Amino acid sequence: MTEPLVPTASQQPPQATSPGASPHLRRGTLGLTDIVFFVVAAAAPLTVMAGIAPLAILFGGIGAPVAYLAIGVLLCFFAAGFTAMTPYIRNAGAFYSYIARGLGRPAGLGAALLAVFSYNALQIGTFGAFGFFAAGTVNDLLGVDLPWPVYAFAGIAVVWFLGFRSINLGAKVLAALLIAETAILVLLAGAILVKGGASGLSLDSFAPSHVFTSQMSAPLGLAVAAFIGFEATAIYREEARDPDRTVPRATYLAVGFLGLFYTFVVWVIVQAFGSDQAVGAAAQNPAEMFFTAMTRYVGDWATDLQRVLIVTSLLASLLAFHNAITRYVHVLATEHTLPAGLGRIHPRHGSPWSAGIAQTLLAAVVVAVFAAIGAHPYNQFLLWVNTPGVVGILALQTLAACSVVFFFRRNPATRGESGLRTLVAPAVAAVLLTVTTGLVCTRLDLFTSAGPAVNWTLVALTPAVFLTGVLLAGRMRRRRPDAYAKLATTDVDAG
Repeated sequence: MTEPLVPTASQQPPQATSPGASPHLRRGTLGLTDIVFFVVAAAAPLTVMAGIAPLAILFGGIGAPVAYLAIGVLLCFFAAGFTAMTPYIRNAGAFYSYIARGLGRPAGLGAALLAVFSYNALQIGTFGAFGFFAAGTVNDLLGVDLPWPVYAFAGIAVVWFLGFRSINLGAKVLAALLIAETAILVLLAGAILVKGGASGLSLDSFAPSHVFTSQMSAPLGLAVAAFIGFEATAIYREEARDPDRTVPRATYLAVGFLGLFYTFVVWVIVQAFGSDQAVGAAAQNPAEMFFTAMTRYVGDWATDLQRVLIVTSLLASLLAFHNAITRYVHVLATEHTLPAGLGRIHPRHGSPWSAGIAQTLLAAVVVAVFAAIGAHPYNQFLLWVNTPGVVGILALQTLAACSVVFFFRRNPATRGESGLRTLVAPAVAAVLLTVTTGLVCTRLDLFTSAGPAVNWTLVALTPAVFLTGVLLAGRMRRRRPDAYAKLATTDVDAG
């Protein structure tokens, strides 16, 4: 049966409120650039480039820049279908709402749990990287040697505070941090281009002989993780100004910027060492490749600044993911899928403060556990916790692409929409995302540096969480049919 495109007043679930609390997030607050900053900041461009791009060059050769371009094009296909549904989805649940309306409520609830799990995995695991880089940077620059959990817990406190305050404050902080980390990469790129690289500028990276090789599967798998979070534009629907226009534009701008920027920066870093030496430089010490280039082409002062900005880049990513998680939880709580108390909105700041406290406590507990067992903050905590998040988001993107096709086929009122956006683009995206997800799962050792037992356990978490949501939906349909009928129907534009 075709579901209604826009819920009626009788379909609205009651808002979870507390005395004196506002039932809504702060509406009309975020403009186009604000949402783009939130989404791009979650990707942590500086950290992705300095920490992951050298591995893409090491494993894939000098053709690695094309991997980022290819994933950017793939996600443009996804964005075309994803944004075509935007005018019909008045709910801020993003993946949850889109998949529920396209593939049905059981799949939607499965997607909801998987989204909350995946974003939490991505955010909490990043606290390991934040603690690791912050401890190293402070020790190198100031000579203060403190264990990484100290910085991780400090990061948790800062992220909670910024998330608790109004979305305006978070947007301003993210804008400043994102501009700073982008500027340092632009500075490096400019210096390399001006000086002509190690042996003159070359387009060898784009030559078919360096692109169409068996080794390119590795950088493709690494590149896809660099775009994680761009689809979160839809989460900010309730707080966006003119969401039917802002959300699609922010989605295209985010994926377009990341695709082109990543491709350019990786190509430039190849030029910094030369087409014949870049792979060797990455093999010698991938973690220092960007720092070596910065020292050589700009100076020691810029290298020190880059180390600081990697820490702030991670902080920006943590805050962006925290905001995405709390808004997912808020939507699920107001629809009585999660405890209603998690849907409370702060009366002054307009923030989902109760969801923020819950997410913060979860992060603190996980950090404490990994610290107590003596896990390495980067090689184990970050990589092992982040990895199921990457797989989960890829699975959600695949399901969302499929949901676009089914949604527009099942709703006669949408027949006037372009078939290119409602059928061709999402179908192509679904096929390519399925292949990419399989590619990432089979090359998971690149992310975890662990053995098959650990890797396949991490992969198995995605279907396990999704199926749990499907089973919960079945239980809800039997025991709470009224609540089940209202899943993914809340109209955040109403009232």
